[in-house]
Amino acid sequence: MAGQIGSVLAVAAVLAALAAAVVAVLRLRARRGIATTMQRATYDVLHTASLAAEPLRAGLTPATATKAARPLRTLVGAVGLSIADDERCLAFDGRGGHHTDQLTAAARRALSARRSIVLTAADLPCDRVDCVVRGAVVAPLPDADGAATAALVAVADEPPAPGLVQATLETARWAGSQLALAELDSSRERLARAEVRALRAQISPHFIYNALTAIASFVRTDPERARELILEFAEFTRYSFRAHGEFTTLAEELRSIDRYLTIERARFGDRLQVRLQIAPEVLPVGLPFLCLQPLVENAVRHGLSRKPGVGMVHIEARDAGAECHITVEDDGVGMDPSVFGRDSPDGEDGQHVGLVNVDERLRSVFGDHHGLVVETAPGAGTKVSMRVPKFHPQVRA
Repeated sequence: MAGQIGSVLAVAAVLAALAAAVVAVLRLRARRGIATTMQRATYDVLHTASLAAEPLRAGLTPATATKAARPLRTLVGAVGLSIADDERCLAFDGRGGHHTDQLTAAARRALSARRSIVLTAADLPCDRVDCVVRGAVVAPLPDADGAATAALVAVADEPPAPGLVQATLETARWAGSQLALAELDSSRERLARAEVRALRAQISPHFIYNALTAIASFVRTDPERARELILEFAEFTRYSFRAHGEFTTLAEELRSIDRYLTIERARFGDRLQVRLQIAPEVLPVGLPFLCLQPLVENAVRHGLSRKPGVGMVHIEARDAGAECHITVEDDGVGMDPSVFGRDSPDGEDGQHVGLVNVDERLRSVFGDHHGLVVETAPGAGTKVSMRVPKFHPQVRA
């Protein structure tokens, strides 16, 4: 009997120890909790918003709307959610999809009236006995100008309450801001392409004329050299007028500059001297297309062509840790630094054309602290420098 009592006491002791251990673990886990209830709610909302933001920042299409519909429905707290324009339903998530035509028609009315609409069960008649739809809130997605081409439709399984209405309106306003940012990104890309076209238009007229004149001078006296210059000219124009890609590598840009200088040396002869100092490790660095060639052209055209005697163009690209430092320097006639003011027009002959363009493109891609730095004065030559990050998420050469 005493032995049985001892066994029972031993088991009880073990159970008590286990209970104490469990309590201790629970307390320890509670102390290590990473967030309060409010912090967890904030995290959940921001995380869900980020899931919707990524596709919306790519613009509104059926594919991006489909990806954004579910997190948007979670944000609103609706049983179903539709994204529609004035012609069709782009995406639907959740319950109530059999009301798509009615919801799209309501979105069309909201976009036409430029205001939100609250629908009741009477506005959404249905013969299905299992239908849960009891109303909906339609909110246009405003763009940067306040206009809207699409709407958010939140489906409710009960008459729409003020909380659902407010949540839908705020979510639509937020989603509209993401679409406005997408349009801004698209506009920036179109502007970049337009600036490249402008550079091509500025570079081509005088250079093509001078290049063909230089080639023509060798046709009779040195046909073989004329043939080589024609091939170099063809490769240069092929690169300069290529139809794809906003970015290139430093190696490709330097290769095109070498062809340009080969043609210019045929025109200037021994008057044009070139010195290159290029670190091999920076050759793969990506940079905006045609951002280096205009600097070299301006050095030759405006710095050295007006200088009597021999002129030197020095092109250097150095490895500077996370950046590549590039300079184009000439010992030509120099210029007035005020020429490079933001509001200063180009000279009557198009002097310094393209440099402001390059400066703006560098700033738009890499940030304001990555613009051109110009050091010059009349009679003192010109040095133009740029700093290019070796790696940048937006640059794909």
